[in-house]
Amino acid sequence: MAVADQVPTDSGFPARTDGADVIKGIDLAGKTAIVTGGYSGIGLETVRALSDAGVDVVVPARNREKAEAALADIDGDVRIGDMDLGDIASVRRFADEMTDALDRLDLLINNAGIMANPETRVGPGWESQFGTNHMGHFALTIGLMPLLEKTPGARVVALSSTAHKISDIRWDDIQFESGDYDKWQAYGQAKTANALFANALSRRMRDSGGLAFAVHPGGIFTPLQRHLPTEEQIALGWLDENGEPSELAKQGFKTPEQGCSTSLWAATSPKLEGKPGVYCEDCDIAAPTDTESPMARYRGVDAHACSDESAERLWAVSERLLAEA
Repeated sequence: MAVADQVPTDSGFPARTDGADVIKGIDLAGKTAIVTGGYSGIGLETVRALSDAGVDVVVPARNREKAEAALADIDGDVRIGDMDLGDIASVRRFADEMTDALDRLDLLINNAGIMANPETRVGPGWESQFGTNHMGHFALTIGLMPLLEKTPGARVVALSSTAHKISDIRWDDIQFESGDYDKWQAYGQAKTANALFANALSRRMRDSGGLAFAVHPGGIFTPLQRHLPTEEQIALGWLDENGEPSELAKQGFKTPEQGCSTSLWAATSPKLEGKPGVYCEDCDIAAPTDTESPMARYRGVDAHACSDESAERLWAVSERLLAEA
């Protein structure tokens, strides 16, 4: 898989399609899904749509009380497990519990994440955005591989972002151990890591018939912005001087119901059969970034996020880091 494989399918779904509409007509009854971050923002809407379609959903939660309150109005079979992506021991416990409790895992949607937070460390000293967004999900997926491998047609969806364009992997200083910390460079690196993870994982699922994809959900106002003060969101052009959504945001941002649609499309669309590891946006495979376009910062996928070589290099680094955790 490389940037040349990034060929849109003409899926027929507009960018602002609600997630429930993407999976309408697809038989998901009896399937099982795990959705990280499934009790907030687009993760909550992902769970709602899947549950309404008859999927048994498990939501790992760092805060069980908060998760129970958020999921209380969902009628379907939704279970909550205890897990903190920043705590590898808890990730391993959750994966072991699921391997014992479930007989299949059709969908793993690695949706949870943190964005542009102050410099903090998780695990054995990992930079928190790389450690949570990438390494936590890496450990979770590795732990769930026995379930994924025995489930026909299993799919893994890794939520990336157009922020991957901010930074490739900082191979010489992944953990920001030298030089000044830059929260946006750290976020960009983590989102590139999410895309490369799906690329490498797709090869490891090939023999069992599984597929993995990366997804940019679009711009959405969710608790993901909790670390950004109003002044910074105004400077970014997301809010106006009154702290309300700007015209730019009104034109370009999606609702949470729309924000979950590309994840659900990647998790279920037959158009993605035979196209492992691709990066998706707006309910379709993303085209390579058009560097001549004024929208180049916001649309398409950069080559560094589609590199097989980088994906394998990151997988090897991640295995080493996980072994040391």
